[in-house]
Amino acid sequence: MGNYISVSQLLNTFTLQYTKMLVYPIYRKLSNDKSFYRIVSENEFEEIQCIGSTRIKTHCKAEKYPEIIRIKEMISCNVPFEQITEAEYNAQEMA
Repeated sequence: MGNYISVSQLLNTFTLQYTKMLVYPIYRKLSNDKSFYRIVSENEFEEIQCIGSTRIKTHCKAEKYPEIIRIKEMISCNVPFEQITEAEYNAQEMA
């Protein structure tokens, strides 16, 4: 039958190669401007949540599959994530 690889294996290989080419940190936000992200590696990020005039900063190290997928979605900049600059992220820390 020959040597075949599954679509899943192909996507995992592509994702691994793609994430190794990225330069960190990467900055993203939710489209509703309620959360801002600083992605420091393929499995680690910081989040600033905006609740009224309060800012809450958290750090997440992805260990479970849903967390890992969330970071991949942020990096891919799929809806509801949007690209931002370092200055935009830092402005949220100062607010």
